[in-house]
Amino acid sequence: MKIVDTTIADVKVILPNVYHDSRGYFLESFNQEKFESELGRKVNFVQDNHSHSVHRVLRGLHYQLGKPQGKLVRVTQGEVFDVAVDLREKSPTFGQWTGRILSSENHTQLWIPEGFAHGFYVLSPTADLHYKATDFWYPEGERTILWDDKDLNIQWPLSNKPIVSDKDEAGLRFKNTEKIKA
Repeated sequence: MKIVDTTIADVKVILPNVYHDSRGYFLESFNQEKFESELGRKVNFVQDNHSHSVHRVLRGLHYQLGKPQGKLVRVTQGEVFDVAVDLREKSPTFGQWTGRILSSENHTQLWIPEGFAHGFYVLSPTADLHYKATDFWYPEGERTILWDDKDLNIQWPLSNKPIVSDKDEAGLRFKNTEKIKA
């Protein structure tokens, strides 16, 4: 596995070693020892999630107060544009975002540590996104930032108006959201 920096120091791109032959391919999608060694910190995943979405669905930007989740995100079918927004008030990259195309073809993963909002936009006809989380879902602490907040200015690769849930459409502006005290 190779870990690559993004424009936000703590968000990492993970490129697994993929072994191809005439039968297909093999890759190790997660190895706790290698992950922690490369990342330089301990990580304890407690929950795995799977999201299936159709073309043009945009989910996010989600985060949790009280029990923030670090997420290791990958796509096993299709293609998405995945985004992380730094909500850590004391961070030098507070309020900045980074995005990456994740797909079943490129096998790229994104490590989004605790203290970030997360969202994605489906580029393919359908997509299956899997992610490991460092804390359990905590509905009381769940928050949503508007995906199209002008202050964040996320450059979503939209072809048409995205399909957004009522909850996500009712998200708050970044300047009005509760931030992570980290």
